[in-house]
Amino acid sequence: MSLADPFTLTLAVLIGLSLMGSPIGLAMITASVVYLAISGQDMSIAAEQVLNGLNGSYVLLAVPLFIFSAGLMTAGTMTDRLLGFCNLLVGRFRGGLGHVNVVQSVIFAGMSGSAIADAAGSGKMIIDMMRRGGAYPASYAAAITAATAVIGPIIPPSIPMVLYALISDSSVGYLFLGGVVPGLLMGLVQMGINTWMAHRHDYPVADRVPLREIPRLTRDAMPALLMPVILLGGIYGGVMTPTEAAAVAAAYAFLVATLLYRSITARETYEAVLASARSSAAIGMLIAGALAFNYVVTSENIPNTLRNLLAGYELSTWEFLLVVNLILLVLGCLLEGSTILLVVVPVLIPTAKALGIDMVHFGVVVVVNIMIGLITPPYGLLLFIVAKLSDSPLSAVVHDTVPFIIAMVGALILITYVPELVLWLPRRAGYQG
Repeated sequence: MSLADPFTLTLAVLIGLSLMGSPIGLAMITASVVYLAISGQDMSIAAEQVLNGLNGSYVLLAVPLFIFSAGLMTAGTMTDRLLGFCNLLVGRFRGGLGHVNVVQSVIFAGMSGSAIADAAGSGKMIIDMMRRGGAYPASYAAAITAATAVIGPIIPPSIPMVLYALISDSSVGYLFLGGVVPGLLMGLVQMGINTWMAHRHDYPVADRVPLREIPRLTRDAMPALLMPVILLGGIYGGVMTPTEAAAVAAAYAFLVATLLYRSITARETYEAVLASARSSAAIGMLIAGALAFNYVVTSENIPNTLRNLLAGYELSTWEFLLVVNLILLVLGCLLEGSTILLVVVPVLIPTAKALGIDMVHFGVVVVVNIMIGLITPPYGLLLFIVAKLSDSPLSAVVHDTVPFIIAMVGALILITYVPELVLWLPRRAGYQG
């Protein structure tokens, strides 16, 4: 590959624009246009790839709708009520507020599908609760909040799984089901680390909730708790598609916040719409860039080249999965998750298929890898968010996050090499893969 090679120049443009701070989606589109120009192809192909990819993907409508539903839950009091209910369940144990943090993320995961929404939504409240009276160090409160937010896109619904379905032609419904057990496993290992840290540092036991408060806390949280039941029941009962479920989630969150809780104003609703539109536009630009750049990758025959390269090493299935995990974990330290999902993963899928790896299992492994990348320095986006929310030095947050990262990598190994952890629920629902 010479320096004058079109693909080399394209990569130089992509890396150069990224280093200058250009949004990665715009950088990929620009690099793709440069490739088409240098190789003598019609530059309108880039626009054609983007339009065909976006217009032909009904499932992508789920992304802005899930983002909007998460925004409505944050603007209203649904997250407050969930925190109260979680405190009722696990607050009484040693390190109870840490356990509350984990459990509320597991429940909130069934509504938002986004790690960022989880951390930014309930994150500030739970961090403040943990810091109150000096009960927990700010850095530890931030670290466990970042770690638990990772569960959001693993337990359904999941925006990254929607994107993976787009590039792999897999069933969104079966991917959602495949994420349930791994997500719960992540929650269990995080509670294990929190228990160990609580005893090691003598973190406090929260006050017991009076018996007379239990009915009220349960009643207040019930509408929020019903949302995952309605969504998953509708999807797996054949009543609605994942995209329709996203619309139901947004409508349900709006009706609960306005009519039942009466906790959201017209201005807050407007602001939630604006915030959702901005987030959706950012993701849309990234997807558009990936669609254009994937044409370049396909034109250069990169997937087949990689498959032939790996075939030359005669990797077994478990060795290939090990290589994939190492690649994705390293890239997660440096790149944004959606970029990895939309640009790198499509190159790996042909080899995975050739080795007979189930695409639902592979998708869940990929998503878990990418989620761990969100709390892995130096680029871990969630680390920056929670450090800002807690006013803690980033170095202290990273230090307290390390035990959670180690535990989650251990869970990832189990998920990778025990496929039944992923495929058990989909097969109960009729999956034949």
